[in-house]
Amino acid sequence: MFRYLIESPHTGEECLEIVKQVIAAGYATHFEWGCTAGTHKGWVILEAETEAQALLVVPAIVRSKAKVYRLNHFSELDVVPLHKPAREGE
Repeated sequence: MFRYLIESPHTGEECLEIVKQVIAAGYATHFEWGCTAGTHKGWVILEAETEAQALLVVPAIVRSKAKVYRLNHFSELDVVPLHKPAREGE
């Protein structure tokens, strides 16, 4: 299983319906919301086998707007090679 961060934007008009659907699906305690701060987005971190499976937590009416990010952990030894400047000619 992989861990995913899902960002689910929606409009102010969609807000109440989206939150109701998330609650009805049983994910109320999984989501964090920015709506009361004027940012109509929900965020959730969950485990799933695939990105497509992870997206199923997002209500269908806004699923096409959602962004999914696969998460991973780095140790210092893992991250240093990823940020070395490329040598000319490589």
